[in-house]
Amino acid sequence: VQLQASGGGLVQAGGSLRLSCAASGRTFSNYVMGWFRQAPGKEREFVAGISRGGGSTSYADSVKGRFTISRDNAKKMVYLQMDSLKPEDTAVYYCGADRSIMTVLRTASDDYDYWGQGTQVTVSS
Repeated sequence: VQLQASGGGLVQAGGSLRLSCAASGRTFSNYVMGWFRQAPGKEREFVAGISRGGGSTSYADSVKGRFTISRDNAKKMVYLQMDSLKPEDTAVYYCGADRSIMTVLRTASDDYDYWGQGTQVTVSS
């Protein structure tokens, strides 16, 4: 599967952005999908994950209550709605696909098999 992330930009603290990730291939619904982010000088970290059917989601504590992950399998899209943005949310955001048959939503970047190119999110104070 190939992934293409978009929707990043510059926003003031307290604002909102919606990231999109478009997937190619016929088996998108077979993949657990996740969003990760990487700030300069830091490791890539888990932000949110969603199960194959969309019925289960998981969030990092730092974004819980502010970010919402969703997917549309018919359109082969996964989204990340980001509200109440903070300067510490500034990072390059990546979407990833996990082809494992496991049902648990994994949070380690090494567990994801495919990655999009990343989209920059900058939150000014």
